Amino acid sequence: MGQPCEPSAVKAGSVSVRPGVRWRWMANTRRILLAILVLGQTFIATVFMLRVLPYHGGTWVEVVLASLFAILYAWIAVGFWTAVWGFMVRLTGGDRWSLARRHPPAEMAATPLASTAIVMPIYHEPVQRTLRGLRAIYRDLERTGHLEHFEFHILSDSRDPEVWLEEQAAWQSLCDELGASGRLFYRRRTVNLNYKSGNVADFFRRWGRRSRYTIVLDADSLMGGDTLVRMVRLMELEPRVGILQTNPGVVRGCSLFARIQQFANRLYSPLFATGLAAVQMGDAAFWGHNAIIRTEAFMEHCGLRKLPGAGLFRGPILSHDFVEAAWMGRAGYEVWLEPSLAVSYEESPPSLADELSRDRRWAKGNLQHLWVMLTVPGLRFAHRMALFNGIMGYIASPLWLLFLVFTTVEAAQLALFPIDYFPEDHSGLYPLWPEWRPGLAITLALTTVAMLFAPKLLAWLDALVHRRLTDFGGTVRSLLSVILETLISVMLAPIKMLSHSAYVLGALLNLSLSWAGQNRTEETRWRDALITQAPGMVTGLGWSAFAWYLDPLFFIWSLPVAVPLILAAPTAVWLSRVWAGLGLRRLGILRTPEETSPPSVLTDTADEQALLPRLGQLTRFEEAVLLPEVNAMHCSLARSHPGRLRQETLRGVAKRCLAEGPGVLSRSELSHLCRDSDTLAWLHHAAWRSDPDTWWGRKLASVVGG
Repeated sequence: MGQPCEPSAVKAGSVSVRPGVRWRWMANTRRILLAILVLGQTFIATVFMLRVLPYHGGTWVEVVLASLFAILYAWIAVGFWTAVWGFMVRLTGGDRWSLARRHPPAEMAATPLASTAIVMPIYHEPVQRTLRGLRAIYRDLERTGHLEHFEFHILSDSRDPEVWLEEQAAWQSLCDELGASGRLFYRRRTVNLNYKSGNVADFFRRWGRRSRYTIVLDADSLMGGDTLVRMVRLMELEPRVGILQTNPGVVRGCSLFARIQQFANRLYSPLFATGLAAVQMGDAAFWGHNAIIRTEAFMEHCGLRKLPGAGLFRGPILSHDFVEAAWMGRAGYEVWLEPSLAVSYEESPPSLADELSRDRRWAKGNLQHLWVMLTVPGLRFAHRMALFNGIMGYIASPLWLLFLVFTTVEAAQLALFPIDYFPEDHSGLYPLWPEWRPGLAITLALTTVAMLFAPKLLAWLDALVHRRLTDFGGTVRSLLSVILETLISVMLAPIKMLSHSAYVLGALLNLSLSWAGQNRTEETRWRDALITQAPGMVTGLGWSAFAWYLDPLFFIWSLPVAVPLILAAPTAVWLSRVWAGLGLRRLGILRTPEETSPPSVLTDTADEQALLPRLGQLTRFEEAVLLPEVNAMHCSLARSHPGRLRQETLRGVAKRCLAEGPGVLSRSELSHLCRDSDTLAWLHHAAWRSDPDTWWGRKLASVVGG
């Protein structure tokens, strides 16, 4: 990792420029105003909260309650004011300080492009679905007439030979289909070090200097050709910018859960992204995909050293993107979020179980940022706040859970024990009389709920003002969609709270994680839902029963949290169902702009023809052994290992495979066979010479006969 640049100059390619400072005073002004609004509103709400509590903060339980309330309320207020800010900016025609508005269309069109690598790290992804998406990006970029400036790199970390053999064969098929040899590359790491960030770092070490810019995609990313070209031109015109991040929209959702997330993203995110971009400006965050990177600056300054602490704070950084943005800012470069860069997409997990599985990994990675935020010198304050924002995304859940626990403790003290007029922490001469103010409590609750749901209404009004409601199914259907999304969000909030609390606890205890590929198509089974949601269901039943025992009014107050927990399993199953999502789509509910008028890059993904059809019932390993062209392709990607001992070991494994079939080999043994070109070629020739009554002879007969 390089040292930070001097603040007076930044080297970008061969151009030395002074860092932009004109936008910083505006950014500081906006951030101060946001802080005043959030802290002022939180102070007023906390005073109201103290007046609502029976002893007005006179006991230690109420002090804890008021403190937790203040933290959570401030967290909600940040989101509320960010959405309000985004609404006002969009209402007034956009942010004149945004990066994209600095350059008129004529200047953009006249800017030449530079060499750019488009990289897609993958790990046990659905091969056909992933590469069909990459094919759509390639074709859309080809339509712009600027394909010659771009290279595509598939960076595989897959370990299962059945998966990576299919990746290699599908890549070769895609190269042949597109005529992309020499422009579309595939590389698989044999050592899976440091997850996705290690995969990208390995690419930079080996091939990074081939391109001035790098565009990072996820396996589910889709980006339009015009958007890619525009991003490169903006980087050419703005040499101070180290990372330019788009705001990806969610598309291609089929299950009800995915369509809920998709609708919420497409309707609400323009407000939040615009408000966030207006406050962060050149100190924005990097989300790890659908973004363009200045390659040389990233290679020089954004290397990720292992954390030197203990437990959770020791070892590789799991969530790398926010840290890389902070490193880039420390080096003197700018990081911008640009919401106007459209036709940038990703996909949602298809079920609640898959989203929670992803959140488990993200929780540990984001909590690691606490070490970076508190100990690393030279980071910009805005980037420290971005790291804190990511941490709060998960810490908020256990804080909410603690708030509910202490609320229950307060209710239990008042219901089960005599009133203590002289508590230990009360030093006054007169008794401390408890006061109940239900009217004030209802007012505070309603204002908090209004602040939670007002951004949804603002987003709907924004779509109405900008005449976009037809893209969401029209006025009535879009409003029904907002109501449905809100109700399901209310049902999911307690489930996520309990799950995230468990993930935070697991992260603090430094429990190990397995990093697996993401499910993008499968539905949740009843058995799995009942097992995974059983703790929450038991918790909800126990809490509601205890609340009824304490006080019927407290029981009613507990229902918005308890009922979703009790119904967690059927909720998870129902939301994962594709028929439910597609049924609402046919009714025009939860419709999104890309379904109303899909761009060409999405239209191309509708081609569900397999890039690599299967031949009979052969596995990918069996195809690699038996089919001559497939075997030759895999041999060309494998390496020769001349060591005598290794060759003897591999030949012994190959003979066992020849005699008894691949079923007797472990996954590791299969991988070693496929990674050695000499052994794989030997196995191919030996299988074709097998007797008809042997395992391989029967497989060969099925191929030849078919």
